[in-house]
Amino acid sequence: MSKALIDLTAGTAGGVAQVLVGQPFDIVKVRMQTAPKGTYSGMLHCAGGILKNEGPLAFYKGTLTPLLGIGVCVSIQFGALEYSKRFFARRNLEEGKGGPTGFMLTGPQLVASGIFAGVANGVVSGPVEHIRIRLQTQSATNPTYSGPWDAIRKIYSAHGVAGIYKGQVVTLWRESLGYGIYFLAYEKLMQYEITRKGIRRDQVNPAKAVLFGAAAGYALWAIIYPIDMIKSRMQTDGFSPADGQKYKSALHCVRTIWRTEGIGAFTRGLGPTLIRSPFANGATFLGFELAMRLLSGHEEVP
Repeated sequence: MSKALIDLTAGTAGGVAQVLVGQPFDIVKVRMQTAPKGTYSGMLHCAGGILKNEGPLAFYKGTLTPLLGIGVCVSIQFGALEYSKRFFARRNLEEGKGGPTGFMLTGPQLVASGIFAGVANGVVSGPVEHIRIRLQTQSATNPTYSGPWDAIRKIYSAHGVAGIYKGQVVTLWRESLGYGIYFLAYEKLMQYEITRKGIRRDQVNPAKAVLFGAAAGYALWAIIYPIDMIKSRMQTDGFSPADGQKYKSALHCVRTIWRTEGIGAFTRGLGPTLIRSPFANGATFLGFELAMRLLSGHEEVP
């Protein structure tokens, strides 16, 4: 298999693991982010309401979209990341740095690789998350959409490509800033482990991949959570004033929420996110690393 195909396949494995582990927490987060102030007293109140009113399967509402879409997104994300890492590794070898293989990338190189991965991922993750959020927040008794394909068809028919990509500018900001930090944290922890023990990457204990992934996840959300909240509001807002549009732009959304709900609104739903993060991100990197070992032994060659 080519390096690119291995990267994409391993990324898909990580993406599927992320969705299966993180989806129940994600729907609680989205409901809390998008509900009017005072709807829920906390995470348990929100989760209990979903369970009581919609049943346990509601926690996986809209899962088909992220299972297919996030699998593709994370595949693209890791494919772009590994491509960028190999690019910098070749440059490092030419300059006589970065260790024997050149893969001991510097902080700025890792941040640049993460930003590249985030932007590449954002092209797909924007519409995928938009459709998922529409399904997660619609009425259980009188749903607007019967499923992801129905949502795509109706939104595209009424609003075109711009409707599908609603909230895309905020999504790209979130992905680029977040994944720059995300992959910097993970790769630096992995570098530390490899250097400290004098081992190859494929010899690192899989439990460490889970631990490092969990830490990277917390670094990610520490940077992007308020941006993610704005994205959720934009992607559940009306498409025009005629169908209840509240926000004219991302900046207008920030100003409106600050004025009407206060600064606390920007961290609403953070609880389920912090609980979800170590499990979902640990599973992502574990799935990726194990798939890479299975497919290539994770032999790092520029």
